[in-house]
Amino acid sequence: MKRKLIFLDIDGTLTPPGSNMPPASAREAIRRALHNGHKVFLCTGRNKGMLSPVLALEDFSGAVASAGGYVFMGDRVLFDCPMTDDQFHTAMRLLKDGGVFRTIETKDHTYSDENLGDFLSLMGGGNSELERWRKALAEQLRIQPLSAYDGAPVYKIVFMCNESAQLTPAEKALGEAFNFVVQDGRHHGCLNGEMINRKFDKGRGVRAVAEALGVGIEDTIGFGDSMNDLEMIETVGTSVCMENGSPLLKSKSSLVCPAVDQDGLSWAFERLGLIG
Repeated sequence: MKRKLIFLDIDGTLTPPGSNMPPASAREAIRRALHNGHKVFLCTGRNKGMLSPVLALEDFSGAVASAGGYVFMGDRVLFDCPMTDDQFHTAMRLLKDGGVFRTIETKDHTYSDENLGDFLSLMGGGNSELERWRKALAEQLRIQPLSAYDGAPVYKIVFMCNESAQLTPAEKALGEAFNFVVQDGRHHGCLNGEMINRKFDKGRGVRAVAEALGVGIEDTIGFGDSMNDLEMIETVGTSVCMENGSPLLKSKSSLVCPAVDQDGLSWAFERLGLIG
């Protein structure tokens, strides 16, 4: 079989949301795929700091991190695009004025409004992104209070609020430069998503890796579950959405596989001939 580049989202795809540990079946599938000569990359909204515990588990070749804002392969950085200071300060001010709960991500660290945990405690079960932040806070997954922010360049702002109108001022001011990616569907009154620079996305991150390795896009495979995976799903040669994922993403994918906690990755790797 022709060697493939495999791109894996983390939360809700490779691992249960908010966790750093993939199911044993997924780890075994990755090892077998690597043994067969395929290359496997993480492709995630997480920054480098938050993905590092997962990256260390297997012989991954690199990652499309921060939803495409920071792309690396081994020690080689292929793309690095934080927001400007002016963009950051404008976004933070307008989101705060709108009563929006904010989580900011630098390359290595993540900082959250101190009262975000209280907000999430009022919410019930939700999509993978909501669960990621709830569990990340509960398990202290490298998330620090916003007051500890050290001024490092910021790649992404995650937001949570009750109504879309709370985002309107920030969208009006920054919508030309940033895509406000809102997860499809509301969960117990919570609207959540993230501000992603229009200069990058996961799909362009995939292309950067493929071009660096001289691999045609038709030989790329992407796995995801939420709307921040959309550009990856639309870019790769073969796209796979988890059964626990977004209905819209499923409709755009080549294949839907079982959920992350039902050996979905192993099933899909087998189905696609990656580990046969």
